[in-house]
Amino acid sequence: MIVRGNIVDILNRRIFKGEVKVENGKIKHIREKDCQEDHYILPGFIDAHIHIESSMLVPSEFAKVVVKHGTVATVSDPHEIANVLGIEGVEFMIHNGKQTPFKFNFGAPSCVPATAFESAGAVIDSEGIKQLMANPDIRYLAEMMNYPGVIFNDKEVLKKIQWARHYNKPVDGHAPGLRGEDLCTYINAGISTDHECFTYEEGLEKLQKGMKVLIREGSAAKNFNALIDLVDDYYESMMFCSDDKHPDDLLVSHINALCARALGLGKDLFNILQMACINPARHYNLDVGLMQVGDHADFIIVEDLRAFKTLQTFIDGEEVFAHGISKIKSVEFDILNNFKVNPKKKSDFQIKSSAKKIRVIECLDGELITNECIEPATIVNGCLESNVDNDILKMTVVNRYKEATPSLAFIKNFGLKEGAIASSVGHDSHNIIAVGVSDEAICEAVNLLIENKGGICAVSESTELVVPLPVAGIMSDKNAESIGDAYASLDHMAKQMGCKLNAPYMSLSFMALLVIPSLKLSDKGLFNGNTFQFTNLEVS
Repeated sequence: MIVRGNIVDILNRRIFKGEVKVENGKIKHIREKDCQEDHYILPGFIDAHIHIESSMLVPSEFAKVVVKHGTVATVSDPHEIANVLGIEGVEFMIHNGKQTPFKFNFGAPSCVPATAFESAGAVIDSEGIKQLMANPDIRYLAEMMNYPGVIFNDKEVLKKIQWARHYNKPVDGHAPGLRGEDLCTYINAGISTDHECFTYEEGLEKLQKGMKVLIREGSAAKNFNALIDLVDDYYESMMFCSDDKHPDDLLVSHINALCARALGLGKDLFNILQMACINPARHYNLDVGLMQVGDHADFIIVEDLRAFKTLQTFIDGEEVFAHGISKIKSVEFDILNNFKVNPKKKSDFQIKSSAKKIRVIECLDGELITNECIEPATIVNGCLESNVDNDILKMTVVNRYKEATPSLAFIKNFGLKEGAIASSVGHDSHNIIAVGVSDEAICEAVNLLIENKGGICAVSESTELVVPLPVAGIMSDKNAESIGDAYASLDHMAKQMGCKLNAPYMSLSFMALLVIPSLKLSDKGLFNGNTFQFTNLEVS
């Protein structure tokens, strides 16, 4: 096979007319040669950190979508399904991904459960990490979220890192806000990346101390604006990632959009493409071609170098996308799940209290971090209730792995004026999480998910809408178009009910993520992410 056009040689920072010859899945030669074709040929894009599960798609369906945007590979942390199903879940992701030509590169989830302050469906200890690290399909140790465990020399945490180093595989970081000497301790343990930088100054310090910094732009967490100006001086140590991206967003764009956006801000073309195509392959030692002779023939043809509209995508010389059509096929698979909870009663969500003030989670649109607020309590018949007028709504996390009393708290900035929304995608343990204006609405939403053994839903005074997620309670068994349309309808309904957030369900899913400060809710109680301790709802 020979393709012709404007060849973008990122490594040598030049563009020239020529042809690329492919034989047996690899690049046989690249020659400068006059040709009529005006399109551009360049290496495929790589998402340097993503949880495939957050797309609500199994890997094979995810691949079918992203090749349309020129993505040929991902660095994928199967942390979400691992918290539900353990090593069995990781093996499901690897096996499903292998049914496609797409280059998934899975890591060994380092924090299952993410903390000791929540209930997950499985445990992967250091012996489990040893087992996974010995597997050649596991390319790295995925994000070490337990940074206090690293800093304070937790033996089990350090054993996990040591097994990664034993097998000479990179260790990913996750350390929001970590600075100074604690950051040095974290890096010196062998941790090489971070995708949780919220400010320019934090990113700069981590880069200066030798970390690779990933610019994350997902459906909820968006750090592009804060970090993009670091690219000018540190592009060799930076990459692009999504982290978590919902199906409706994924249908529209992927890493290609971040490249276009960076160029629109005047950033250097070759710097940007090095971050999107070269740096992830080198850092993680991926079997992904970089458009050099002898490389795997993993490349894309784009219309121009502004919007990066993909015309064709090739992986190992196989055309996987062309003329607007993905050539990756759906595959059959057995559905795995872990849902062991019975329906709840309205009374399960009552909070008897005489408190004058309460501690409230403040959700911040486009951020994973939250604030802690102290607000006046609303008491009705001796129970704490939502205050819809002041946008202080009741929130619950319900253990889905065993029968337990629901955990309850309050949250602001969701803006609901009626009903409730709920999800069994609740990072990281994926218990049921719901927000609503009344105990009745919350109970109805929670029970709708229990009935479906997982999903996302909205209930109003007149309507209930649910998108089932039967695969581990976090992924669909449908294709991207089906789940994307269904999700978009649900997103629209939540906003019609008054929700003010850009991505209500993605934001909701992170309100149980204890490793991100400041105030979160697990199935065991209200949690202060700064002190890593439980805290009281009532303020004396």
